[in-house]
Amino acid sequence: MKDEVTDVAELARTFFAREVTPHQERFAEQHQVDRETWLAAGAAGLLCISIPEEYGGGGAGFAHEAAVLWEQGRCGDDAFGYSVHSSIVAHYILAYGSEEQKKKWLPKMASGELVGAVAMTEPSTGSDLQRIRTTARRDGDDYVINGSKTFITNSSHAGLVVIVARTGGEGAQGISLIVAEVDGLEGFERGRVLHKIGQHGQDTRELAFTDMRVPAANLLGEEEGQGFYQLMLQLPQERLVIAVGAVASASLAYDLALDYSKEREAFGKPIGAFQNTRFTLAEVGTDILAARTFLDYCVGLHLEGTLDAATASRAKYWTTDVQCDVIDRCLQIFGGYGYMMEYPIARLYAGARVQKIYGGTNEIMKDLISRTL
Repeated sequence: MKDEVTDVAELARTFFAREVTPHQERFAEQHQVDRETWLAAGAAGLLCISIPEEYGGGGAGFAHEAAVLWEQGRCGDDAFGYSVHSSIVAHYILAYGSEEQKKKWLPKMASGELVGAVAMTEPSTGSDLQRIRTTARRDGDDYVINGSKTFITNSSHAGLVVIVARTGGEGAQGISLIVAEVDGLEGFERGRVLHKIGQHGQDTRELAFTDMRVPAANLLGEEEGQGFYQLMLQLPQERLVIAVGAVASASLAYDLALDYSKEREAFGKPIGAFQNTRFTLAEVGTDILAARTFLDYCVGLHLEGTLDAATASRAKYWTTDVQCDVIDRCLQIFGGYGYMMEYPIARLYAGARVQKIYGGTNEIMKDLISRTL
């Protein structure tokens, strides 16, 4: 298995070097990757790599998925919405979809023909999913969906959207997951492109549904009202995915700062010769090693099927805190140049901040952990 994971990592490294890194500036300007990027990833066999082969996937496990995510982080890319598509949306369908749904949607996701998004967050809800206001009212053989979502990754290219909607009363029991094939769908609107502090190349928009009709057969699960619990069961993997990206990004920042400290001179010698620089690099290098060790431990638990919500929450909040701190300290080594967006360290700094917010804020993570004490 180790050799297989290494092979996947090398494949992913080659893919990002060829299809993503040379275009990062253009992706940032257009606020999305090219549609062809998704097809290229599908052709390379990277999409849905941990989905069974019978549904068009790679038939591998989460370790292989993590290898792709690690290589994405190590190349400094935060534009390609791979994790939402492959690690999250595809697994909602795999876990809760009917056999017909899985055979209908997963092969097209694996090829890149369909891009997946999950419409969860609303303007007034944030991390409080029990306050979802988007409604899905049953009308014959359809659901009629009304509402709006915000901060939705992959929303420009998405052809398949998992919608978190209220099919019943208040609270968790009234929430369901409904899948919509949205291309050309009446009542579906892609809203404004959201201009973020960082991650400028990531496709992030608002979505709106106005009397949008979706077949009732697109409900995930055997009955209504299971959505909140479906989300809770999948969130540990989502939070582990965020942790993989966090540690990979921090590791890249360290390498960039180390190289710069050897090249940049001040007062007649490389800045790496100054004790403060050496101590900073020693400290952040140790932080990254500790974070990588904890991350590997959590991945191991997930592969065994024993990663619980509290441990996943620990991984998410702690590694993203480490990521932001490490990148900030590494940026300081660059001085004024660290503040210039043409330097990768500046883009890493801007892109890291949201890691402590999405997937459940770090404050929510600590609250979830505290409930298990």
